[in-house]
Amino acid sequence: MATVEKFEDLEAWKYARELTKRIYGISREGAFGRDFGMRDQIQRAAVSVMANIAEGFESRTTGLFLEFLGRAKGSAGEVRAHLYTALDSDYLGEAEFRDLLSMVLETSRCISGLMTYLKSHRAQRNA
Repeated sequence: MATVEKFEDLEAWKYARELTKRIYGISREGAFGRDFGMRDQIQRAAVSVMANIAEGFESRTTGLFLEFLGRAKGSAGEVRAHLYTALDSDYLGEAEFRDLLSMVLETSRCISGLMTYLKSHRAQRNA
């Protein structure tokens, strides 16, 4: 992995940013936009993915970064759960749901990959 100097360069953060943009877009429309509780919850969860990656990157240790990445991954799971609620409430069509689900799964996989890299890098440094 090339040296990353700012969180904006992390692929995981880029995926999370795009996911957040899409979540904000779809949650403004129609009945979804009028369900203030659901809309706010899914938006907060999406922002949390992005923010935790950034906050972890800016933290002072690899251990803290890993902890924040774990939180980001948890928030990605929350977004996923809310997407099912949105589908079941007819706020999303099947195709849009699948597209967003794919995005959140890819974001989560990318976070997992970064966590694996950091754990192995930390283990090599401590060996």
